[in-house]
Amino acid sequence: MKSALITGANKGIGFETARQLLQKGFYVYLGSRELENGREAVRRLHAEGLTNTEAIQLDVTDDNSVKAAREEIGKKTEVLDVLINNAGINGGRPPYTALEAGADQFMAAFNTNVVGVARVTQAFIDLLYQSTEPRIVNVSTSVGSLSLQSNPSWPAYDYAKYAVYGSSKAALNMYTVHLAYELRDTAFKVNAVCPGYTKTDFTNHNGGEVEEAGKRIVKYALIDQNGPTGKFFSEETNPATGEIPW
Repeated sequence: MKSALITGANKGIGFETARQLLQKGFYVYLGSRELENGREAVRRLHAEGLTNTEAIQLDVTDDNSVKAAREEIGKKTEVLDVLINNAGINGGRPPYTALEAGADQFMAAFNTNVVGVARVTQAFIDLLYQSTEPRIVNVSTSVGSLSLQSNPSWPAYDYAKYAVYGSSKAALNMYTVHLAYELRDTAFKVNAVCPGYTKTDFTNHNGGEVEEAGKRIVKYALIDQNGPTGKFFSEETNPATGEIPW
């Protein structure tokens, strides 16, 4: 049975992604900053008959939490097949504009969305190396695309409220490029995936259905050895091929 770790998996897109991987026969570790929230998510999945899952306390901004999560999972398995870096924040309170957002907002967003991803990836890379088909999906956003955000004809061009979040996700995209490059001669596939504007707490429940967002992430968690690596995908933005510019 293949296994996956998903950060920020107690609700929203992370939870739906966990559900879909469980339906495909995975054992899923649900990373949750608050353990009880993760346990409640697990209870919900168990009620659906999806029992190959457990909650792991995992705060991506805390070295000790990540190390403890690695030790706990390492006691249960020697192999991790999929890592989905899903946990993310928008920077806390508004405003999120380039001239008005505080330094603390930028620091918080980068700590979770970039440093947290690097911290978790480095902690679990040894278990991923043991997989015959290791996959890393970094959950990004199309508003982290420098090419799209600088294009006046792009629908989100005037969304100045994304300065904090967009900046951090652009940095995550660069991390993805370097990670894929460093793993280029291995069986790893590493990609950045935008799940699309989705009805979750993050968007005040505006946008598309969470099931579709989950499918977009799962697709790249399951790609075969002929699949892409080091790419940026948003099927909401480009339904034809999914790939979008950095």
